[in-house]
Amino acid sequence: MTGVILVVDDIATNRVVLKAKLAQAFHQTVLAADGASCLAEARRVVPHLILLDYGLPDMTGGEVIAHLRADPRTRHIPVIVISASPLPEDRLAVLAAGAEDFLQKPVDDLLLMARIRNVLRLTEEWREEAGRVAHLAEEAADFTPPGRMALVMPRAERALALRRALAAESRDLVFPLTREAALAENGPAGHPSAEVFVVDAEGGGAGGGLALLSDLRSRSETRHAGICLWTEGAARPELAAAAFDLGADDVLSAAMPVAEVAARLQGVLARRRAAARLREGLRDRARLADIDPLTTLWNRRYALPRLHAMAAEARRQGTALGVMLLDLDRFKEVNDGWGHAAGDAVLREVARRLTCAAPDALIARWGGEEFLIAVAGLTAGTARDLAERLCHAVNARLFPLEGLPPVPITVSVGLALGDGREVPEDMIDRADAALMRSKSGGRNRVTVERSA
Repeated sequence: MTGVILVVDDIATNRVVLKAKLAQAFHQTVLAADGASCLAEARRVVPHLILLDYGLPDMTGGEVIAHLRADPRTRHIPVIVISASPLPEDRLAVLAAGAEDFLQKPVDDLLLMARIRNVLRLTEEWREEAGRVAHLAEEAADFTPPGRMALVMPRAERALALRRALAAESRDLVFPLTREAALAENGPAGHPSAEVFVVDAEGGGAGGGLALLSDLRSRSETRHAGICLWTEGAARPELAAAAFDLGADDVLSAAMPVAEVAARLQGVLARRRAAARLREGLRDRARLADIDPLTTLWNRRYALPRLHAMAAEARRQGTALGVMLLDLDRFKEVNDGWGHAAGDAVLREVARRLTCAAPDALIARWGGEEFLIAVAGLTAGTARDLAERLCHAVNARLFPLEGLPPVPITVSVGLALGDGREVPEDMIDRADAALMRSKSGGRNRVTVERSA
């Protein structure tokens, strides 16, 4: 995966060398020599990634990241800090500010390019999801619950030692987990599902930790979780590169200060939770697109494909399918006499009564004051009985409206019966023809149109 990468370093030679390496991987590069120009270029270009030197002449890397995160235009640009600084406090500062990683100079080329690929891939997933929802710049929740982190380590004493060390640095729930439990579909009994997995590189089973990492990333139950590889010593560049190419969020080691391990885990957790909020927003938006906002019934956009699926199922099972169109009689008089607010209240109450009378049916607002109801598996007699029951449910009581006299409402129903072999749109046409006969026959009645 290629992208536009902003390289920020106050030494011209470093910028040129990095640009040449990135060009070999077909990345486009933009160069900056200090923090101010970095911020200006980030706002102008909005790159896919920033490679940032920590010690710039006008500000530190942590300060640059803080400015980036404060600007909605640059808030979500990932940053990898590259520095010769050996100080743990510098690493903690940039990780706390929101950097994806802190790489020590001189950086192994294999590791650097793998980390770049890894971050670009994760960022592309974010952008695809963010582009589908309106709340791209969604603010974090006021309350952040503790994270749920599973330590998947074959040596129990190693997991226990890491758990105790992390307990002093964070309030997250950290618990050991076997390889088998991590791969179980519903998670282990007595444990909540993990948001972040820390997988020992030594692992257990064929392929070790890398194989488990790959399995977790490929399974639908865990593919969106944070996954970090753990090594007892400093990770070899080739091992870390392989982990990043397999989808690891980070590579941690016992050689790191515990505070840095905790900070990296918090960064992984925060990014994964932000992605989860985007996915949830996308699901909500898709759900709302299928719902009529006034009545909260399904709308035509959802109902027609669902009706096709019901017809296919009826055809396979050899069962009957009934489609009804229900229309409120003289509804225009309600709007003209009591106002559109009263009309809306009537529609909401009709929807409620239909749902109570036929909880297992497909019920949708088809348009205006017209509703579609579809049921499967009924005989001609029971389908008509249901239509009569729906008609009665609406007509049984007047509609009391606050500050207004009761509103009398009746409905007419057209019912079409079939066996699933007919195109659903044709069934709807037949139900509509039956509805017209109910209307012309005096309203407040059910008319059945049998299969042609």
